[in-house]
Amino acid sequence: MKLIKLMNKIPGGIMVIPLLAGVIINTFIPDALQIGGATTGLLKDGTNCLMGLFLICCGASISFKQVGAPLYKGALLTILKFVIGVAIGWGVQMVFGPEGFLGLTPVVLIAVLTNSSGSIYATLAARFGDSTDVGAVSVLSVNDGPFLTMVALGATGMSDIPFLTLLATILPIIIGVVWGNLDKDFKEMAEKALPFIIIFFSFVLGAGMSFITVIEAGVAGILLGILVLFFSGFLVNLIYCLILRKRTAVGAAAGTAAGNSVATPAAIAAADPSFAPYANAATAQCSAACVVTAILCPVMVAFLDKRIKKKMEKEVKTKIEEK
Repeated sequence: MKLIKLMNKIPGGIMVIPLLAGVIINTFIPDALQIGGATTGLLKDGTNCLMGLFLICCGASISFKQVGAPLYKGALLTILKFVIGVAIGWGVQMVFGPEGFLGLTPVVLIAVLTNSSGSIYATLAARFGDSTDVGAVSVLSVNDGPFLTMVALGATGMSDIPFLTLLATILPIIIGVVWGNLDKDFKEMAEKALPFIIIFFSFVLGAGMSFITVIEAGVAGILLGILVLFFSGFLVNLIYCLILRKRTAVGAAAGTAAGNSVATPAAIAAADPSFAPYANAATAQCSAACVVTAILCPVMVAFLDKRIKKKMEKEVKTKIEEK
């Protein structure tokens, strides 16, 4: 069997194939992952552990001299996603009112478009970008959960980002950066371990999703996922490239709906009872968007990366012929 070779041939395959395997097993035989012991600990409940290990390995490849770049890229992606998400949600509110269009409310649009999966972004950034792209997740993680949605809606009581939550995301990267800069052997070992970790990490992410949620949400949930891919992924990346003056597909890796976004509708309903009637449908739609974007975003990033590299190679070839 040459599964690794197959994964490398398929766009984003090293992440998409294990992720799909996790989704399929969790959808049809979920009890297989709940037998306990090391099996459940790794393949079902290992998200946080593998995420921490993944970020340590990514941090090890960041030089002390590169610290400013990850912060800048992370802030840029976070701001772009926030502005575009709020603009779309506000526009739908102005035109269609609080009930939105095609079953999608302004609140659920803002909740999902301003939110992204830091784990999927970091995995794709490691695959198609460099260490500074991966490091950007330390800032991008700010949009994980209902915080920015609450800010966008003008809600009160969440005006401060929980320090420990932010520290919990950044600390593994810091450990990796320090250790990697002090020990070159560790840096090399961490870089070699990344593909191996990505495979299992992707499976665990898939094991937390189900195709059933997509069916329950119906067309609205699938449409929400597509909107996230386009506006929060493709459009964000387009503007991101213009500002950086660099062609890259990494910005599109932010075009996902985070797993935590599923809890956002309930959090908003608790803060604003007027949203309560829409909360259940919004929760199902967020779940569907998570599954759709988790599967299609890696494919989109891989496609854009291949297209960009092909275009750059053509330009280089043209310049050589002109000379």
